[in-house]
Amino acid sequence: MSDYDVLFVGAGHNALVCAGYLAQAGYKVGMVERRPVVGGAVVTEERVPGFRFDLGGSAHILIHHTPIVRDLKLDQYGLNYIDIDPLFFSPFPDGSHLFMWKDIDRTCESIAAISPGDAESYRKFIDNWFPMAEAMVETFLHAPTPLNVARYLAFESKATQDFRRRLTAILGGYGQLLRTEFKSSQLQGMIGWMAAQSGPPPTEPLSGPFALWQPMYHVSGIKRPQGGSGMLTQALARMIEAHGGEIHVGKPVARILNRNGEALGVETVDGTRYTASKAVISGAHIHTTLKMLGDAVPAQRTQLARNARIGNGFGMIVRYAMKSLPDYTNLPSSPDGAPGPQHRALQFICPDLDYLDRAYGDYLAGRPSERPGLIAMTFSAVDPTLAPAGKHTLFLWGQYYPYELASGESWDDIGQRVGDQMLATLAEYAPNVADAVLGQLVETPLFLERELGLLRGNVMHLEMSVNQMFMMRPALDMSDYRGPLKKLYLTGASTHPGGGIMGAAGRNTAAVVLQDLQKRNWFGR
Repeated sequence: MSDYDVLFVGAGHNALVCAGYLAQAGYKVGMVERRPVVGGAVVTEERVPGFRFDLGGSAHILIHHTPIVRDLKLDQYGLNYIDIDPLFFSPFPDGSHLFMWKDIDRTCESIAAISPGDAESYRKFIDNWFPMAEAMVETFLHAPTPLNVARYLAFESKATQDFRRRLTAILGGYGQLLRTEFKSSQLQGMIGWMAAQSGPPPTEPLSGPFALWQPMYHVSGIKRPQGGSGMLTQALARMIEAHGGEIHVGKPVARILNRNGEALGVETVDGTRYTASKAVISGAHIHTTLKMLGDAVPAQRTQLARNARIGNGFGMIVRYAMKSLPDYTNLPSSPDGAPGPQHRALQFICPDLDYLDRAYGDYLAGRPSERPGLIAMTFSAVDPTLAPAGKHTLFLWGQYYPYELASGESWDDIGQRVGDQMLATLAEYAPNVADAVLGQLVETPLFLERELGLLRGNVMHLEMSVNQMFMMRPALDMSDYRGPLKKLYLTGASTHPGGGIMGAAGRNTAAVVLQDLQKRNWFGR
């Protein structure tokens, strides 16, 4: 007799979402996780006494375009979201600054202060591209079959109106698109820096759609779970266990068990076996999953997935325990140090698109960016539970940073130095941060691989280029979430839609598995 109906390899956030739907449907779920805690790259831990640090993803943005939180009733399991508004804040070298608010009118007022003509251009940009952004979101919430892609991007969407004009923007890079739409280099830099979070540089062909997400930020806004990003995955774990599921942590999987071309379960590094009667679902990186299969599947059957490009990393992050919040020269803090709107927002250091191009040029040369694009996140400004009274957290994400260094140096040797350079770059805009650090955690591309299983430091698992999205993610013959063995399924950032919408891959996988199980029950198999 099998231990479970459905067994998961890994307990990252997509696997947890998928398990939540299956447990809610009445299936007995088991999860086997290599780390001592659930959550994968969505975890919160106390790495400096008294300060709660996220280890991976921090800002919960597009998950709120999905029904996941509502469907799984996660508010009943301790999940409480805090709205973050304004969304983005950018200080610039000329002393000006720009806010992006959830409210479009307030955003346009901020834009008008630095570029009056662009305020109206921005409003038109949002109106013109909203149908395309909405269609992309809807497409990301379904398995990427040719029918679904055609249905949600074309047949049932207004995005095809005036298609000839839109096609030029879609086929080009987002840098070209933004330079065409706006005169202000500051506004171009702000939107371009958000588009760059998926990885591609401003010049990459077919990257225009990454900037076309912009309208959706005014719909979803930005939210943070109270207590840290990991409170989402903790709530998911509690929900699964409340429905009879079991989660085994500290149990690295060595191989996926199979017989006669059918997945049966897993064996952990310590020799423990767990079995499943109906499905095995891997939330691990696709390359890690294939390694677990060994020679159980003919090489030619998995060649396309093995060829999926991971890339050479692209970002790193440093988590700081701080005496005080950044005091921006462009918008000084209040005398008592109380948080201002700039501290509630994601704080962008990216003056213009040329700045981002130069940072990417360093990366292509195999060296850490000398002048990195940065996002500073001070979530303790809206959530005091993250730090002791009067203290704060500062999370500093930077791009671009290669996993392999042309110099031959190790990230173990240079990580602290590069992290110090990131802080020094922020200090050019907020000088006080240089002397405000109480403790820190440096997450280099190598750290991300070792600690979180993100191979080569790629937080998206695979490169988010157009030829590795939709029906090509992770490969043409596995994009429907079905793996190379019977009863083996795939989920996570290696699958559609990648890192685009938090939890969407898990929800999509659950829909496919539930459909297959219903068919098997119907036909008695």
